[in-house]
Amino acid sequence: MSFDLHTASVPVFQRYLERLDGLVLTAQRHTQSHKLAAHELLGARLASDMAPFSGQVEMAAHFALRACFPLAGRPVPAHGEFASDFEGLRGRIAQALALLAELSPADFDLAPGRRLESQAGSARVSLPAAEFLTLYALPNFFFHLGSAYAVLRSLGLPLGKQDFDGFHHYPSSPP
Repeated sequence: MSFDLHTASVPVFQRYLERLDGLVLTAQRHTQSHKLAAHELLGARLASDMAPFSGQVEMAAHFALRACFPLAGRPVPAHGEFASDFEGLRGRIAQALALLAELSPADFDLAPGRRLESQAGSARVSLPAAEFLTLYALPNFFFHLGSAYAVLRSLGLPLGKQDFDGFHHYPSSPP
């Protein structure tokens, strides 16, 4: 079986962007039900030198595009302007999902022969397509997704592994 770069990227990012949207919605509902100021949760961080929850969500959404569009031989679409609130984060995720839906498997036919470049902080990354996806893009996407999840958990939101991946299920009370 050959390694299909479309299957290994677009559906993975789509699934987990949908999971991320669920996390943002849960966070929004939490602030409403607990009468919290949205900016407190949106600005929450795991550490002072890390991006806040809102930044983690934005970076995850953009990383999906930074991975898939170069693999398809297309320029990365512009970020777009979104409000820095829950609706804006959800709009950013919806935009990323819509853009990913435009990519077909045929767009990735030449991907295995491509060498992709990206800015990683102050470093420049240049890797063959499969390594770019598996060693750089997917880990970075999941770093930001996992960080967003961890921020919410650190604030006491009732989330579990099932909210992160949608596969796990645990009883609501300990055995």
